[in-house]
Amino acid sequence: MSDELFIRDVMSRPITISKSAVITEALDKMLDEGIDPLIVLNNNTVVGTVSRKSVAEKLGTRRNSAISPNSIHVANTVEEDFTTVYPDQDIEILIPLLQAYKLVVVYDDDHRLVGKVTAQDLLKRYRPAVPLAEVMEKACTIDTEERVVHLRRRMIDDNILRFIVTDRDQVVGIVTETDVAVSMRNFREVVDDKHQDHRIRNLLVKDIMSTPVMSMDAGSSLDEVIDLMIAKNISTLPITAGDRLAGIITRESLIRAL
Repeated sequence: MSDELFIRDVMSRPITISKSAVITEALDKMLDEGIDPLIVLNNNTVVGTVSRKSVAEKLGTRRNSAISPNSIHVANTVEEDFTTVYPDQDIEILIPLLQAYKLVVVYDDDHRLVGKVTAQDLLKRYRPAVPLAEVMEKACTIDTEERVVHLRRRMIDDNILRFIVTDRDQVVGIVTETDVAVSMRNFREVVDDKHQDHRIRNLLVKDIMSTPVMSMDAGSSLDEVIDLMIAKNISTLPITAGDRLAGIITRESLIRAL
């Protein structure tokens, strides 16, 4: 990596939300901006982050079933999942930081928020110099007919952020914490409280998955894979070998390979 590259060369505009905002506003902003997580401010001071995962967990909790999503504030989902750097520091310090955190907050010398760095930002300027096969992860799969309550349990118990959805061993979609958060928000807004427990148990993976899903062949170069992920702003890309699912490439696996 060039010694002439600094954090200011890769950082992007900070996208923030107030601690007092509601989580539906936070979710909409993450979707509109294509970012996860958001930086949470309280009186212009960074106090943490809010992620799609934390929103999904909050909306999916049974004890919150009687509470409107528009009544739950970001303050109830704030995480301290970030670290800080300065613009004139060498870019190399970002690699271990982004392997540990989803977001790096950039301050100026007066401790004012001036930027952020995510895996997406770094991968635009610096990439692993290894074959695709060395970066590929095993794909966790789930059937279209599986119940969403079982999906959520697997996500929580095994700390799995995304599943490739299959139907008769064919890839038909993908389901992530984003899909869970959006579906839970929509579900809470339209289903009466007294019917939620019954209805949510009948919700299937095929009802909330994102489809169609993009994929690339195992013979592709890693640069081709990264180019597509950046162009489409996607965090996970299934890799196929013929008709078989060979694995997935994620932003996390790419950062680990740096």
